[in-house]
Amino acid sequence: MRTTPGARLRCEIASCEILPFIGIYDAFSAALAARHFDALFVSGFGFAASHHGLPDVGFVTWSEIAAFVQRLRAVLPEHHLLVDIDDGYGDPEVAAHVVTVLEGLGASAVVLEDQRRPRRCGHFDGKQILDVDEYVPKLERVLAARRDLVVIARTDSSDPDDIVRRMAVYADAGADAVLADGLKDLAVLRAIRARVRVPVAFNQIAGGKSAPCTLGELREAGASLAIYSTPCLFAAQSAIEDAMVALREHDGTLARGHSGIGVADCTAVLNANLGRPANPER
Repeated sequence: MRTTPGARLRCEIASCEILPFIGIYDAFSAALAARHFDALFVSGFGFAASHHGLPDVGFVTWSEIAAFVQRLRAVLPEHHLLVDIDDGYGDPEVAAHVVTVLEGLGASAVVLEDQRRPRRCGHFDGKQILDVDEYVPKLERVLAARRDLVVIARTDSSDPDDIVRRMAVYADAGADAVLADGLKDLAVLRAIRARVRVPVAFNQIAGGKSAPCTLGELREAGASLAIYSTPCLFAAQSAIEDAMVALREHDGTLARGHSGIGVADCTAVLNANLGRPANPER
């Protein structure tokens, strides 16, 4: 009997020391990342940037994310998909509906944050946090609505004592894992690990509040899941900037040697998503 994406992810988390999730921003970046990693993160930051050209402050709708997950599952049927759903896009009933739809489309897990709108990226200042008594009912409604989907409860609190307290409350409410975003000190991660009996996630973003850490360092501090929010997006930004500069400097000549990628290389990735040979005859 075929297991669900959520059930497969639960087994993976239980069987490995630490599981990295690579943040992607569109289906092509997902296809590339999937050649190297088994678990992908549907980043709200990346989606807002790539699909709207706007910052991650609440422009993304749940229906857009659902359609995106559907497209990802069509080309990546076996990879773990962790989906950023912000605050659930509304009240508890809306949040519950969203996770039901996403689970039906093949999502493996979601991250549900405790920010109050207007929201901000977790690694920026100025975030407004819901009271625990406001967030927990939403979390509980989401947990009641899912079947096997893994639910990660996230706090955006910046006070270490409040972070640890919230993580303990969210774990006691039934969250499958917990995440404190924007941590500046791994000591807080260790304190969370000492208070909860569920897996602990850690989110990294280049230039964010958290210092770069190796998987070994995160594992030693107690993390079971390592989320990398935007490596594909930032790599694409750098590469596109370089390509545009080169195009101008070489009088508009397309030089395959600059990036090392040509039409056959790109088509090979796309054909793989169709289940075709990597290098069909043209």
